[in-house]
Amino acid sequence: MGYVPSDDGQHSPWIIESLKPIQISKVDLEEYIRLRKEFTKEEWVDLLVQSMGLEPEHFNFRSKLLQIARLIPFCENNYNFIELGPKGTGKSHIFSELSPHGILVSGGDVSQAKLFVNNANNRIGLVGFWDVVTFDEFAGSTKTPDKKLIDIMKNYMANKSFSRGKDVLGATASFAFVGNTEHSVPYMMKNTNLFDALPKVYYDSAFLDRLHIYIPGWEISKLRNEMFTENYGFIVDYLAEILKELRKEDYSSLIKNYVELDNSMTARDREGILKTFSGMVKILYPDGVLSHSDAIEIIEFSAEGRKRVKDQLIKMDDTFETVKFVFINKEMNKAQKIETLENVQYRPASESYIGDDEDPEIKSKKVQIESEIVPKPGQIIIQDNQEGITFEKLFSPYMKGAQNIILTDPYIRYPHQFKLLLEFCTVLTEIKDSDQETSLKVISWNEPEDRLKESTENFEEVAQSVFDLGINLTYELNPNIHDRTITADNGWKIILGRGLDIYIKPEGRFHIADVYPEKRKCRACEITYIKL
Repeated sequence: MGYVPSDDGQHSPWIIESLKPIQISKVDLEEYIRLRKEFTKEEWVDLLVQSMGLEPEHFNFRSKLLQIARLIPFCENNYNFIELGPKGTGKSHIFSELSPHGILVSGGDVSQAKLFVNNANNRIGLVGFWDVVTFDEFAGSTKTPDKKLIDIMKNYMANKSFSRGKDVLGATASFAFVGNTEHSVPYMMKNTNLFDALPKVYYDSAFLDRLHIYIPGWEISKLRNEMFTENYGFIVDYLAEILKELRKEDYSSLIKNYVELDNSMTARDREGILKTFSGMVKILYPDGVLSHSDAIEIIEFSAEGRKRVKDQLIKMDDTFETVKFVFINKEMNKAQKIETLENVQYRPASESYIGDDEDPEIKSKKVQIESEIVPKPGQIIIQDNQEGITFEKLFSPYMKGAQNIILTDPYIRYPHQFKLLLEFCTVLTEIKDSDQETSLKVISWNEPEDRLKESTENFEEVAQSVFDLGINLTYELNPNIHDRTITADNGWKIILGRGLDIYIKPEGRFHIADVYPEKRKCRACEITYIKL
């Protein structure tokens, strides 16, 4: 801006000397794809999360994928997305602020004419002008949306077209529905379903069957000040234009190179998985080149998102048949089963199992753990964000009767890890008689070496604390150990993927997980039980 004084009161003295456009006028998709190859998968994911304004260190990998999945409607045509969860997780923010190609509207404040076409003047509505139309505050059992609008939306979501008057029109806008849940997940799993908070007019199985993914908003952390990043990411206008360019691509056909989906899946089940897979590949691997293991990771994520929709439809409508969410991993020539995390965590105890899968056809990688089980060899694969996993359930059945136990874990060095060691000792206390003693030898290490004195003091303090409980704890600091195991003289050996440190730090200063282990979220790891 410049200032030119003038005696003429009819003219403003302020002039524009130069003007630079804020929005990106042109993007080079080839350059973007070429430079993506300079990043590892983890670095790229962190860059995208930072571009969304968040600090990656506060999220595990699954949580990062859930955040990134919010971008799919911006790069995938006619994608139907829903996320329901608690308040304050950033659902509306992403859809309102990330891209100039999306619009956020209230779930109950849009008409047929505004959304599709106005018959009075033949003007096309929001679906003709925007890449993403997001229905904010979509949930709310007291809302009363127009039933006729729902019918037109159903046709558009299925066929990418709509009819108003005598003409049939098409559009590529994606729909995103975001809203808040009204009950806890266990309550909904047992008493209603995960669509419980929707207005009853949307309680239409035909409408819900058109959703390609259901993001479990209850897994996404409520945003706190420290979770916003101060590091660099893409300028959001640049990222928005890249995502718009990627709408021209379709990577859904790549899935056949990696898996074969079960024949029992319906056309809509397949479409949901394929479109989510295509969108995630565009975001994470824009050149369409990815390893087999990376492809399986995205396929599992995509299938879980669609299965969450299908499971609720089966509960709501008896006409929906049970479908096997199974695929054949072509590299391993092996069938793999998909399960949602909430099913794993809140499946009735009568259905829980450990070790070998009870289904003779497949081995499920997701296991529900019950405290009162008969110990047997097997493996547990714990997922990111999984709850209900406690030391008592993991170790009690296998430590009963043991008098001498060796815990090898090179990473017992920070205060929270010593607290987990104390927690492990309480498990040993609870499974023995009060007049018996158990010997526990802990083999660990601490780097750098100048911190060994601190570790020694901590081990001494822990040993003194548990002595009166009948636990004789000794320790050895050994720089040459790598494996993480528990070996007991009752004949059991447990291989610990992460050692004892399997939990994500609870959010905030006051969290129920601090005193109630069942509510702690886990980090992904494997635990294997071996009978010696």
